[in-house]
Amino acid sequence: MTFLDPTGARYGLPTYPWGAAWILADQLATRKQLAAMGLRPGTSYADAQLMWRSRRSKKNGGVRTAALYRIDRARPKEEFTPARERALAAAMRARRTCPTCERVFVYVIPTSLGQCPACQAGETPEAWEMEAAA
Repeated sequence: MTFLDPTGARYGLPTYPWGAAWILADQLATRKQLAAMGLRPGTSYADAQLMWRSRRSKKNGGVRTAALYRIDRARPKEEFTPARERALAAAMRARRTCPTCERVFVYVIPTSLGQCPACQAGETPEAWEMEAAA
């Protein structure tokens, strides 16, 4: 096994190959696995890592990694409060509002244009692009 380094001597962090971590270190999980359990990492640093070769990755010679965190140190996910929901809705509405015509769209305004595509082209936006009145 190319990426098996449970002591961390070679990679600086205990390293396991793809698919073997749950057998060799059963108290470790990725962020996605923790999220599926309703948990989040309890620390900011990883306790170990997964490492595998991938044709998708052009960096690092085609080697990809995933951080592993200890399940016993994981904390419960923070709940999504009504205030947080309102703040997120306001932020998303701001991203959908054209600064030129001040209309709210159903899609996020492209940052490359800085305004809605209709304003960029000097036209009037179509009805389907507009957010329905609340």
